[in-house]
Amino acid sequence: MTEMTDGVLHTLFRSEQGGHEQVVLCQDRASGLKAVIAIHSTALGPALGGTRFHAYASDEEAVLDALNLSRGMSYKNALAGLDLGGGKAVIIGDPASREQGGLKSEELLLAYGRFVESLGGRYVTACDVGTYVADMDVVARETRWATGRSPENGGAGDSSVLTAFGVFQGMRASAQHLWGDPTLRGRKVGVAGVGKVGHHLVEHLLQDGAEVVITDVRAESVQRILDKHPGKVTAVADTEALIRVAGLDIYAPCALGGALNDTSVPVLTAKVVCGAANNQLAHPGVEKDLADRGILYAPDYVVNAGGVIQVADELRGFDFDRCKAKATKIFDTTLEIFARAKVDGIPPAAAADRIAEQRMADARTARTA
Repeated sequence: MTEMTDGVLHTLFRSEQGGHEQVVLCQDRASGLKAVIAIHSTALGPALGGTRFHAYASDEEAVLDALNLSRGMSYKNALAGLDLGGGKAVIIGDPASREQGGLKSEELLLAYGRFVESLGGRYVTACDVGTYVADMDVVARETRWATGRSPENGGAGDSSVLTAFGVFQGMRASAQHLWGDPTLRGRKVGVAGVGKVGHHLVEHLLQDGAEVVITDVRAESVQRILDKHPGKVTAVADTEALIRVAGLDIYAPCALGGALNDTSVPVLTAKVVCGAANNQLAHPGVEKDLADRGILYAPDYVVNAGGVIQVADELRGFDFDRCKAKATKIFDTTLEIFARAKVDGIPPAAAADRIAEQRMADARTARTA
């Protein structure tokens, strides 16, 4: 980005974004790359977080997303028990390939990899919305600090498998806390977004005996599940219809962020919100609105940590069983957060933040002692 607008500068230095250590604006004219790499914290170790490829409406929106997502990664990694900080990157543009009329190309991904490498290991990247294992294989040709690669290239492959598993553990913990039994059998669960993570989550729910209702902006994603499980899954037109489904026990936002807002919370029929999407709370105060309505919220960055547990394990030599065992602990962590929230008289999101902030503060203290 050769020109820095007042809006971008204002976004970068807004104090409520949480005091980022470093924000890098990247541009490669030859490939069309425009990207933002945000490092929120390295208190616990190198900043790990995926790369989102999205057609943002403005540079300011892209910067704000990178700041919010990277801060969330610091908290997610801390609560997942990882010795890693939080970072995130966004590439601005249509993530479709050049052949399909989008921006993504090998040249662009290689240029992005060079920017990641230039940070010397302070930031470790992985997949996110709009980027895939094959993309990380290309990025890794220019940097040592790319995870989420294919097994053929020394990686762990698709991290959505363990992301969905972790969300399922969060749902089990929510059921234990609210209904006294860690099973979803007989519960009606609405899944908004059945793409990379959502379709794996549906499999776990059906295996556990849940009644599943789905929606997705992509009709083909919905049809894939309906065809695979005829008569076992119900589809509705959109998210607005899903959150109003009568008798819904759990709502699982598994698409983009901001799903819980001033419009959706007042009409939400579910008793629990537990999903894979990042940054589900549209703004501060939404968690209190949920609590006031008696809706139990399982903090997104806690329950969707299975994927980051998986990609982090690539840094030490990937072992799926080891990762799955660590992701299973999301059940215990979620219960701990609910217990802390009850004792402190605060919403679960605030309790989760306190636990994560304490771990990061302890790490900073230890480093300076």
